[in-house]
Amino acid sequence: MTEQAMAPAGDRAYRHTKELILSGELAGGQLLSEGEIAGRLDISRTPVREAFLRLEAEEFLRLIPKRGAIVVPVPPGEAEDVLDLREALETAAVRRLARDERLLADAEPRLRKALQRQTASAERQDAEAFAAADDAFHTGIVEAAGNRLATKFYASLGDRQRRMSLGVLRPKAQQLDVVLREHGQLLDRILARDPEDFSRSLSEHLDRHHR
Repeated sequence: MTEQAMAPAGDRAYRHTKELILSGELAGGQLLSEGEIAGRLDISRTPVREAFLRLEAEEFLRLIPKRGAIVVPVPPGEAEDVLDLREALETAAVRRLARDERLLADAEPRLRKALQRQTASAERQDAEAFAAADDAFHTGIVEAAGNRLATKFYASLGDRQRRMSLGVLRPKAQQLDVVLREHGQLLDRILARDPEDFSRSLSEHLDRHHR
């Protein structure tokens, strides 16, 4: 029996429903019933109700009495808020990397590995795998700088970033090589210890693909 199958029913319902939302399988505004999720997982409605309450607290669902729940669309302005925070945290991380040769040396193989994963995903035109590798690349920049508070805060943006990224990348599955090339340029700026040029390139990258 898998670890997921052994998990409490409420946790299974929560993870399954959240994955449907973050992956875009459930679009913003879509009505979802407790019975639908219960049927998919072969569990009762009670743990599904608990899962829906958790997702409502995280602002992914809005409960509708006697009908189920509606998937909350990405709120107006939230994408811009997330992107502003990403720019600030990633640029600050690159400034620290530019000052510390040891941190920079440790960061390079990790970031190159993320780019390799993206290359393989782009060749398959696999937007979901590419989005995961995209997140690993950008998260890797922040983590490499060794600021635990910044890393923790950046991780808290993860769910919203993934939902946004898939919404952008899935329609561009045949153009992932463009995003990949820009990521390579960002890595070049990091290795050149040029945080100002990195900041400009990151802003242009986010403007082009997310704003």
